[in-house]
Amino acid sequence: MAHTTPLVTALGGNDTIARKVAMVLFGSVLVAMSAQISVPMFPVPMTLQTLVISLIGLTYGSRLAAATMVTYLAQGAMGFPVFAGGAAGAVHLVGPTGGFLVGFVAMAWLTGYLVERGMNRGFARLFLAALIPALLLFIPGVLWLWVITPLDLEAAFMAGALPFQLGGVVKSAVAALIATGAWAALKSRVG
Repeated sequence: MAHTTPLVTALGGNDTIARKVAMVLFGSVLVAMSAQISVPMFPVPMTLQTLVISLIGLTYGSRLAAATMVTYLAQGAMGFPVFAGGAAGAVHLVGPTGGFLVGFVAMAWLTGYLVERGMNRGFARLFLAALIPALLLFIPGVLWLWVITPLDLEAAFMAGALPFQLGGVVKSAVAALIATGAWAALKSRVG
């Protein structure tokens, strides 16, 4: 498959280290803000984080998206209140949500990777580029939940994955719609 350009690269501008650092910091702040919009569920709250992570992957590409998520996790580990409900501290990386938090890096990277491999145009492709990594996020999330809590694997799946499937599909569709609209706006601006 042909290597293609992520949206932020297609927008143009100088591709400097300063710009990349600014994008990573901006993205990590967006993820932190989206973590504060949540529906309390136990043991894992439902937030808008995966929507924002999908958007970052769909627009930044693999490396910048993964760097954004590593930065977000580092901010939380250093004590910044960026995790769901304003939580902070490295303890959250090894608590019940740890598998999801660490999985965010892989989710962002894979979303960006799929975009770089040709899934960067059209709603259907962008939707799949967002949905596939969002679904795969449940593998480390549920496995970690199973390991760290007294839940058996089925119960960990029922608590940490099943209730979030419809939301994941909707958030992937919203991310794809936003990215599709951004590509259309870019095309109308250029042509």
